[in-house]
Amino acid sequence: MKQKISLPRRNLAGSPGRTAVLVLLTALLTMTVLGGTLIVSGLRKGLRSLEGRLGADVMVVPYEATTQSKLEDIVLQGSTGYFYMDRKLCDKITAREGVGQVSVQLFLASTSSGCCSIPVQIIGFDPETDFTVSPWIRQKRSEPLGAGDIVVGNDLNAFVGDTLTFYGVECHVAAKLDKTGTRFDTAVFTNLDTIRMLIQSSIDRKMNDFQKLNPDGVVSCVLINPADGYSAEEVVNDINLHVKKVRAIRTKEMISGVSDSLSGIASVTGILIAAVWVLVIIILLLVFTMSVNERKREFAVLRVIGASRGAAARCVLQEALTVGLLGGAAGIGIGLLVVLPFNSLIEETLGLPFLLPGGGRIALLSGAALLLAAIVSAAASALSAYRISRLDPAVILRGDAS
Repeated sequence: MKQKISLPRRNLAGSPGRTAVLVLLTALLTMTVLGGTLIVSGLRKGLRSLEGRLGADVMVVPYEATTQSKLEDIVLQGSTGYFYMDRKLCDKITAREGVGQVSVQLFLASTSSGCCSIPVQIIGFDPETDFTVSPWIRQKRSEPLGAGDIVVGNDLNAFVGDTLTFYGVECHVAAKLDKTGTRFDTAVFTNLDTIRMLIQSSIDRKMNDFQKLNPDGVVSCVLINPADGYSAEEVVNDINLHVKKVRAIRTKEMISGVSDSLSGIASVTGILIAAVWVLVIIILLLVFTMSVNERKREFAVLRVIGASRGAAARCVLQEALTVGLLGGAAGIGIGLLVVLPFNSLIEETLGLPFLLPGGGRIALLSGAALLLAAIVSAAASALSAYRISRLDPAVILRGDAS
């Protein structure tokens, strides 16, 4: 029994070149399946995270901002930038019929910070009315943000208790946000009083071209949730019709471009996985078939010394399963090494929100990929196993088999 169990392994070790090719092909299949699935899952989770982070059905910005190509990047992804409108317009917007929850935000782009080597987006929000930032704070605070207090994104190398300096103003890290999978993970959030202080300091230092901007008299955007009985479309149409110099936008419309990009990437990834799957199965089928043809006399000898038809077939299937497990494990390892450490680079390259699934989900996908590799290897060897079971050892050993 022990010899029967070890025979497939000995056969594989006896042909290292053939075994390496089979393992490499299986690893390629597993890596593509797992890597592609993780990327698509990460993009979908990132999109859901972005939808949750926005938290508002309607966003109102100054009309000039809609002509900026970076508008969606600033609003959706937290890229550095700013735009402003008169605060009096906010009062007009709030007074419109159908407007329910309202909160304002102020944007400011820093040139550098003590925590990172890249510019960061600073976003001012009103903690008393906010319904988009506060839900993402990792540890809920009982006390409000004070003057100079900031909340940092998850990816910034700053922690509660640290001090960062922006435009000569010392700010104290009071909290940290949960991971969102967007560039807001490298943004800084603070209350309106603090960001106005930062804007004024940047004006005094002549570090931004704000001309005669009065920080107390402007806002960057107004976030709105419709009142009961009103739809987002009705609120958008009413504001665009009756309030001049602003543009109301449904946030779902802004996200639609991201959704379309995600659908395109998912389709391409699915086609790539299917193509690799078909290619690997065909090659594995050919390799197993050639291998069996080369080893006919070997299997004939096994039959002569007492091995049954089923035992010979099982030997081929066990070799295939061993290859599948080895290649699958290698492919999983390579796939995780490619995706996990470089998830920020993937997000930056794709230009889309990206948030990897949790550890449990990754483990489940890895197990499924390993099972797939074993099944594909066994399926590719099934025809060869059947042919082995039908061989006539007497004919093979006489050299008369075709």
